[in-house]
Amino acid sequence: MAVQSLDQIKEWVNLIIGKEVLVEVNKGRKKTIVRKGVVENTYPFFFTLRVDVDGSCQRISFNYVDILTKTVELEIL
Repeated sequence: MAVQSLDQIKEWVNLIIGKEVLVEVNKGRKKTIVRKGVVENTYPFFFTLRVDVDGSCQRISFNYVDILTKTVELEIL
């Protein structure tokens, strides 16, 4: 997805609520975390994902700016 603004990112994330996504988080220094999750909710400045880690359900939140700066990448499964 080619993204130019935060408004486009917010609209896109709103469209994929409830869908399963692959999340890739760049933690710096060649450290990346890849998880499967479901987009759970969107708020004015961030969104939440529900992910299963070692059999337990966790909620993770990200800013829309994280997608803009490519710190977080979402891929719909």
